[in-house]
Amino acid sequence: MRQVIVLPYQSEWASEYEREVDRLREVFGVRLKQIHHMGSTSVPGLAAKPIIDILPVVDALEGIEQFDEPMEALGYEAKGEFGMPERRYYRKGGDERTHHIHLYAAGNPEIMRHLVFRDYLRTHPEEAAAYGALKEQLATTYPLDIEAYIAGKDAFVKELELRAITWGNAHD
Repeated sequence: MRQVIVLPYQSEWASEYEREVDRLREVFGVRLKQIHHMGSTSVPGLAAKPIIDILPVVDALEGIEQFDEPMEALGYEAKGEFGMPERRYYRKGGDERTHHIHLYAAGNPEIMRHLVFRDYLRTHPEEAAAYGALKEQLATTYPLDIEAYIAGKDAFVKELELRAITWGNAHD
């Protein structure tokens, strides 16, 4: 059973991301066009589940399954689209998750959606603090129910995402 744990921001999350980037560059080689730290662990000061979310951008999804075996050698489970078309998802750590990989092909609009959300939180610390407080409260309320934790933050995240997209459009 996965326990829902939300921790205060840890500066080590940035260095954990950098270490994993080096490994991912070795796996994907020239197919890798960009790589981004995303999710709550990428926002200084934001409380988060201690799982590093990484967004690699590759040239195309065609043939990307050839990298499943090298990813598994790094400890990842290859999950395919895992409910999101045009994405390839990998997770590491089993029930004690440490990393999530959300891989997209260059040009996918999901890339900008994730990055504008991250950048909005990085530049709006009051919004990040409110989001962190909600996550901490939900983790305390639902320590053994990840689905209830996710459902509890859904409406807040959707509103936050709309503000982030509006902000991002104004800063293009």
